[in-house]
Parts: sequence; structure tokens; C-alpha cells
Amino acid sequence: MTQTLLAQPLTAAAFAPFGDVLDATGAPDKLINADLCGRYHDRAALDFADGRAGISIFDAVPRSLPYAFDLVERHPKGSQAFVPMHQNPWLVIVAPDAGGRPGDPLAFLVGPGQAINFHKGTWHGVLTPLHAPGLFAVIDRIGAGTNLQEVRYPAPWHVIA
Repeated sequence: MTQTLLAQPLTAAAFAPFGDVLDATGAPDKLINADLCGRYHDRAALDFADGRAGISIFDAVPRSLPYAFDLVERHPKGSQAFVPMHQNPWLVIVAPDAGGRPGDPLAFLVGPGQAINFHKGTWHGVLTPLHAPGLFAVIDRIGAGTNLQEVRYPAPWHVIA
């Protein structure tokens, strides 16, 4: 059975149950560097259980819409931020927790100048750029213990825009 999912534009309000939207909207919180740089302060709540924050670089293969997926994952010991190193739109997929399993997913189109931070334990799809390059800085927990759970849906979902 094919299940279709309409990707919606990423907004802070719609994404709030799953994490934080990082962007430079509105006026900066303050000006720094001799007033030549606007600081948009503390845009994400990083949360690392018993580890430390690490920054890695991911280079993901671009996908195209419609996009079929059946795999989601979560990180029970820490938040995870995806920060694009490009100005291209990309796709983020999340799902509410349904008793320890992922519920029906939601898809968001992330616009240029936006990044996201998943809350600890949030079910999400894999990193999904829609154009090359697929370079992202990823800030997540580095530490001992298993911090990855993967689940496959019984039938694929198809994301359209």
C-alpha cells in the first residue's frame, strides 16, 4: 500500500514538537564585532545525556521528489542538529512517538538559511538533501553506549511537494 505525504514549508511552530528551527529571522538579539555582525542568540536546545557535543561533517547523496522512504531513526541519548553547508532546499522527515515506535510521519521542506535541531529521542528520517552538494555540519552526542534506534515502516511513504 502506497502512503503519500505532502511536504510543508518548515516553520518553528509546526516543527516545535520535534525540535528547533535555526534561522536568522527578525532582528538580531544583539550586534557584535563593532556592530558588523548580528547575533541570533541561543537558537537550539542541545541536550547530551552523558556524552559531549561533537561536530561532524556529513556528505549525503541528494534525493529527488517524489521521495520514497521507509526508514526512520532516533537518538535516545542526545539531540542532533543538521546545519547545511549550502543554500539549497532540503527535506526533513519527523514522526511522533507512538508507544516507543514511530507514528505517522510529517515532512518539511527546509529553505535556504534554515537548519534544524532534533530534540533527544525524536523519530526522524535520514539526512535528505534535494540538490548537490549534500554537505552538512552535524552537531550531536559523542559518547559511550548505543544512541541509535532504527525502525522500518511496513510500507514505504512517498513524499511530494
